[in-house]
Amino acid sequence: MKTKMALALALVVAIAALIYGYVKMNREQVADKKADQPISAASRVARSPMGETVVTLDQAAQKLIGLQTALLAAATLPQEMKAYGRALDPAPLVALVNDIASDRAALVASSKECQRQQDLYAGGRNTSAKALETADAAMKHDQIALATAGARLVAAWGKAVAEKPSLPAFVQSFARLERVLVRLDLPSGESLPGTPVGARLALPGTNPSIEANFLGRAATTDPQAQGEGFLFVATNAPAALTPGLSVVGFVQLPGEPLRGVVVPDAAIVRSSERSWVYAQTGDTTFARHEVVLDHPAAGGWFVTNALAPGARVVVTGAQMLLSEERKSQIKLED
Repeated sequence: MKTKMALALALVVAIAALIYGYVKMNREQVADKKADQPISAASRVARSPMGETVVTLDQAAQKLIGLQTALLAAATLPQEMKAYGRALDPAPLVALVNDIASDRAALVASSKECQRQQDLYAGGRNTSAKALETADAAMKHDQIALATAGARLVAAWGKAVAEKPSLPAFVQSFARLERVLVRLDLPSGESLPGTPVGARLALPGTNPSIEANFLGRAATTDPQAQGEGFLFVATNAPAALTPGLSVVGFVQLPGEPLRGVVVPDAAIVRSSERSWVYAQTGDTTFARHEVVLDHPAAGGWFVTNALAPGARVVVTGAQMLLSEERKSQIKLED
């Protein structure tokens, strides 16, 4: 009897041990599976109902990274089209104008001599028909030379330049680089809806842009651009423009100006070959907006999309917000 009780007790103990071992092993397996799961970094990033990426950053975190914002004010910009061009070398123009001045002076002298010979011949004084013919031929030669030089000027530079009042003084200002003649060409297939009223010239590494006055249409087509060409005159103070310098131009058009805001350079972050800003939408929330940087402005960019006057954009710490977005996409594995 005692033996049977001992066996039963041993069996119960064995079964209990098996159950305990099974439960323990099952718990360990569950724990191992949990340990094998990727650990997601705590995310401060979400999507707004409009589909915008929103980063949440509490006041302490904002203070830690030194986050600062700037208020965007309303701004306007004349309607304009982007064009590409260069500052022109004035030497060929100076040479042509000097040729015209020389030919004109020669014509004045030969005209006087021809008139003198005519007067002498008509009065029967000391001259001959041959001398009169020679003087007349010299005058006609000078007339042709002057007309040819004028035609070359129009063909190369256009009527806007050729008919400019006080042309020699105008051209000499280019020779002294006090002013610069700039040619801007539209891309092939594009055209202006009206006559330009001026242009803004964006030079590499400079800000703000340089204002230029419209002079006239170019007389020739650029072999590379194959689009409409226009001539502008810019005052070169300080001397930032030199002959041959490539420029990006914004040809200004008549009509109602564009309305938008000027976004500071410091607010721009770049990702995936596009440009973005973070606009503050609450005390601790910042929404990322794509902006189109087609219009450089003093201290930043004139923007007509995504942002309205009165918006606040992050000017210090924007790159940190972008980094926070990227962190939310990283999964750490054990």
